[in-house]
Amino acid sequence: MFEAGLPVATVISDRPCAALSLARAHGAADELIDRSGYGGFGPAFDRQGYTATVTATLVAHQVDLVAMAGFGTVLSQAVHSAFPDRILNTHPALLPAFPGWHGVRDALEAGVSETGCTVHLATLEMDAGPILAQEAVPVLAGDTEATLHERIKVVERALYPATVAWALGELEAGRSIQPPAPRRARSEEMTT
Repeated sequence: MFEAGLPVATVISDRPCAALSLARAHGAADELIDRSGYGGFGPAFDRQGYTATVTATLVAHQVDLVAMAGFGTVLSQAVHSAFPDRILNTHPALLPAFPGWHGVRDALEAGVSETGCTVHLATLEMDAGPILAQEAVPVLAGDTEATLHERIKVVERALYPATVAWALGELEAGRSIQPPAPRRARSEEMTT
């Protein structure tokens, strides 16, 4: 996002990671809201309390749009109420196929010839929100989860910032962020 010249107000992480130092290096606020203080990654996790802290932090930084990437926590309703249809997420598969934590592994196990990257509006249900943009990546003979994921990341590093820039433009123009209308097949275009 920084390399694309997008206005990043803050970077929030649910665990220590390189993104926080990257934020500092680019003059953005860095906020570690560690899950360990909310019960960690097990069944004791306080999703409501954690979401309330994340939401308050985003509001305090006067964020207009939330762009999640690699954020390992599904947030509850409070953040969606504070940022309705203004939370984007990226996923390493062509949704609705292969939602969840192991999209790349699941695509390989299914034996598909292509997978890719999806940018969608986040909802309470993981990887189920309206799709804003997608780009396919072929699955090559001999691909491993690591090699395929790296090729998907190359696509994601272009697709996600472009989609975030588009979404910011929509908000700036006073429009809500809505999925683009589905494209008609070429044969339909030729007959209408």
